[in-house]
Amino acid sequence: MKMRKELWFGFSIMAMVVASVIWLLLSVDTITHGHLGLLMLSLVVVAIMLGFPTAFTLMGMGMIFTWLAYDRDTTRTLDLMVQAAYKSMANDVLIAIPLFVFMGYLVERANLIEKLFKSMHLAMARIPGSLAVATLATCTIFATATGIVGAVVTLMGLLALPAMLRAGYSTPMAAGAITAGGCLGILLPPSVLLILYGATAGVSVVQLYAGAFFPGLMLAGLYFGYVILMAKLKPAWAPPLSMAERQVALPPQTLALPAQGGQYAPWRLLDALKGKRNASVSLAYVLRQLALVVLPGLLFVLLATSTWNAVTTVPPEEHYDIQPIGFSDGGSSSSGTGLQEPPTEGGLQEPPLQELGGLQEPPGAETALAEPPGAEPAGTVAPPPAAADAQPSGAAPAATTQPAPTWWWIGFALLGAATAGFYLFLSFARLEIFKMLLGSFFPLLVLILAVLGSIVFGLATPTEAAAMGAFGGFVLAAAYKRLTFNVVSESVYLTAKTSAMVCWLFVGSAIFSAAFALLGGQELIEKWVLSMNLTKVEFMVLSQVVIFLLGWPLEWTEIIVIFMPIFIPLLNHFGVDPLFFGLLVALNLQTAFLSPPVAMSAFYLKGVAPPHVTLNQIFLGMIPFMGIQILAIVLLYLWPGIGMWLPELLYK
Repeated sequence: MKMRKELWFGFSIMAMVVASVIWLLLSVDTITHGHLGLLMLSLVVVAIMLGFPTAFTLMGMGMIFTWLAYDRDTTRTLDLMVQAAYKSMANDVLIAIPLFVFMGYLVERANLIEKLFKSMHLAMARIPGSLAVATLATCTIFATATGIVGAVVTLMGLLALPAMLRAGYSTPMAAGAITAGGCLGILLPPSVLLILYGATAGVSVVQLYAGAFFPGLMLAGLYFGYVILMAKLKPAWAPPLSMAERQVALPPQTLALPAQGGQYAPWRLLDALKGKRNASVSLAYVLRQLALVVLPGLLFVLLATSTWNAVTTVPPEEHYDIQPIGFSDGGSSSSGTGLQEPPTEGGLQEPPLQELGGLQEPPGAETALAEPPGAEPAGTVAPPPAAADAQPSGAAPAATTQPAPTWWWIGFALLGAATAGFYLFLSFARLEIFKMLLGSFFPLLVLILAVLGSIVFGLATPTEAAAMGAFGGFVLAAAYKRLTFNVVSESVYLTAKTSAMVCWLFVGSAIFSAAFALLGGQELIEKWVLSMNLTKVEFMVLSQVVIFLLGWPLEWTEIIVIFMPIFIPLLNHFGVDPLFFGLLVALNLQTAFLSPPVAMSAFYLKGVAPPHVTLNQIFLGMIPFMGIQILAIVLLYLWPGIGMWLPELLYK
């Protein structure tokens, strides 16, 4: 019955598309190549919805309609196909895709997600809806480290869904948290979607990564707020954890510490350091625990001092007057290098070339060069006036200082408050949770900062950072004793499979776009849109509504490779920044994974869920999160600085 409903929905969409195309073709007096382009676009959508492979559908339709546009000239058609395919494969940005995917699969197989989820739900045990919040936090961190949607949803379906159902959570609430959190991987860097959009739109992937960071965190924060609010309003949907589930097992040596200091861990450790401890508690153990206590404060001080120098020190600007060099009439080359010295009074003067008939050595040049009166001694070269001016006249200018920006004060005020809270309420149970986070969260954090930090701050290109991330995945898998031949071979196979799919899609998109432009379909759409006399706001609303509706029957890959080449040429007419438009599209395409009937995250979760969890329950849980995504799009449009502040700060 469910399959019938989905089939009827799909066929009704296809019927609407075909009927619209037929109406369009019948409403015009003469059918042009532009109308054939629209027919090709409609047939591609219908074929994809019928289940044909997207990449080969794009290539096949592009070849057929190109052949028709070239009046059945097979040679020119094949030439266009080869040129489009070569242009796609020559795009070096795409090299980052297999490296990021390989990093993601290695990190996934390092078995970090289980430890991360356990430590997160213990750390957030006092928050309403703690299991769902911990699920969203785990998905956010893991999505930032891997960028793989299917893997995150599947793993969290195996780990978090049974735990939430045992705790009495509502099935829609649990399913919605997992599917929505898992989809953050297509927005948060290192997102394959952003790489594809950047390659399609000609936008810097580095700036896209910087711009997507805060919108991704904003969307995750909205998810957290919704779950906490519903846990407060509807406690039956997300019951609090029992005391037994919040309990943290303490090591025997911790239990043997002196109890005079109460539950506050630093005092008890200091008492033990002074000698007030049992014989079973070693001094080395006490020192290790104290080192863990000091670590957060030490990291805060190091981070504050290093960033303070970076944001308050302004390096001196060096100004140089550049003197153009080259040949001029009557000039001579110095030592045959093409460098021309400016004529000086009493210097050498060459005769005009017209008299010599070409370049000739002056008499006696092979032995020694006669020095004219007033010339510099042999072996020295007088610097040109510009070069003399370019040399600094005294000591190098010193660096100046400036006040720290407001964002630095706000960020470190929040970080300082978190560090102070850690020390104010530091019991041994919280110290054990901190140790669990050190073993699960912080390795991923270091990997994320190393990869994304090197990209955002311009230390490495996306491809170089992806290679570094793949090496980091190797290190993590080896550190957790998961680097086996089977793990590496599975990761390589899945990476090759995913990369081949993405690259074939890109080739198919290039061929389809070339055919669409050749037929004049793009020009026809531009004329139609411009004839509507839309304002910038109306165009943005219309484009996002169209992308939102396309997310119901199509996947994000198909929307990016088919429809972005249609939208992007229109952006210049309405004064829309392609970078900002890409951030809106990335937020919008979250719905492609959550909207039925092609809600891939729902099917990923259903594949690992208990039998009593139905697709309808999963779809019901995803609907509120779709509404949150729409709210996030509105917030980003109203306050573009959420996405544009970091790229403007870093890249001016």
